[in-house]
Amino acid sequence: MGIQVVWPSGSMALLTQLEADRISLKSQGELYDLYRNCSLAVLNSGNLTDNSKELLDNYQTFEIDVVRNERGLKLELINPPESAIVDGKVIKTLQKHLYSVLRDIVQIGSVTQDVNALLCDSNRGCIITNEIFHILRAAEAVKADNNPNIAVCWGGHSISDYEYKYAYKVGKALGLRGIDICTGCGPGIMEAPMRGSLEGHALQDNAQNCDRIGLTEPSIIAAEPPNPFVSNLVIMPDIEKRLEAFVRLGHVLIVFPGGPGTAEELLYILGIKLCHENRHNPIPIILTGNENNKDYFDAIDDFLVHCFGPDIRRHYQIIIGDEKKVAEQVAEGLKTIHAHRTLIHESYCYNWSLYIPKELQEPFKVSHESMAALNLSKDQEPYLLAANLRRAFSGIVSGNVKEYGIKQVNEKGPFKLHGDKEMIDYLGKLMTDFINQGRILLSQKDYVPCYELDAKD
Repeated sequence: MGIQVVWPSGSMALLTQLEADRISLKSQGELYDLYRNCSLAVLNSGNLTDNSKELLDNYQTFEIDVVRNERGLKLELINPPESAIVDGKVIKTLQKHLYSVLRDIVQIGSVTQDVNALLCDSNRGCIITNEIFHILRAAEAVKADNNPNIAVCWGGHSISDYEYKYAYKVGKALGLRGIDICTGCGPGIMEAPMRGSLEGHALQDNAQNCDRIGLTEPSIIAAEPPNPFVSNLVIMPDIEKRLEAFVRLGHVLIVFPGGPGTAEELLYILGIKLCHENRHNPIPIILTGNENNKDYFDAIDDFLVHCFGPDIRRHYQIIIGDEKKVAEQVAEGLKTIHAHRTLIHESYCYNWSLYIPKELQEPFKVSHESMAALNLSKDQEPYLLAANLRRAFSGIVSGNVKEYGIKQVNEKGPFKLHGDKEMIDYLGKLMTDFINQGRILLSQKDYVPCYELDAKD
């Protein structure tokens, strides 16, 4: 408790007066609350939570101030979490993550300004894609001299021990093959492959070159603080840019068991793959879990087939209980990506040629009105159905774990989703499966849904 001082290094040791004022406690800049909450989440790294409101309520006296002086920049932490301090000093990996927060929040301000200034520009999508690249480049997450080598791992934070152990084994199998990991940076499935990858790289005497990239965004980082194995933390401006960063930075996608957030991620990439423009742009997707997860993936597969027809299965494969096969398929996928991008002279480190429609790229502002207005009907283009289902799950995630979403549900009641009876029935069945399997929240045993489903005849 009390005051701790941290001195940022490198480029973040220097800020302009305007940058410092925007995140300063004394000036109460417009980005201060965002900066403070993200910093608190980082200092809470490794502690299990999935309720951002609870975390913020528990540390109401925490503040962080940015002080510019003759030596450069220093950060003053007022009443930080005790778990972040050892022998009077902030743990070094947490100091590194604090620098990442500083870097990315400063950039978020400029990114928002740049994109908003071009709201009417026909190249808005291109501008967003370039801004995402700028953020990843500043974080040194994109590296020009590397061949395709990143496996993105998606999955839930509320999982069983056997699911954690299986994801760990997959990560180790990948690490033994020198493959790097990118996840959403939180606990559960987001942690296990990183931990396994680090061991796999270490067994190959390559631990110092093991990249473990954690991608998050401001409204979710407090609900899912970084796990202890994240080596490179990157905070994107919003969930849509976080999702785009995953698919442009990563080369192969692995989907482990999860809840609404995992469904959102899977629908996002399937929505992209359903676009005719991406028919020649390979993005291997592997759905995998322990033998006990077979029913889970059968339910996911059944949901997708009912929504999009049996042809949707062309876009993913399901591997049950075989971590070696997963790693071998990832390695084969990386070879395919390398050959394809070499042929078309595309960057190995960032998938510029991937087409992302505006319905999947532009931010979806979750509210009772926007959720009720979603078109959950089969009578639309498949990629649009995927985009609307993605938004529905995004709203459910917000109502479950994000501070502003929890507040909306507390004040106005559950979000209401309307759609064709067939679609609503499928959606309801999948959510019931998630609830019965305990895949929604860590912090609430008797889950009270933040949504209501209304089927139209």
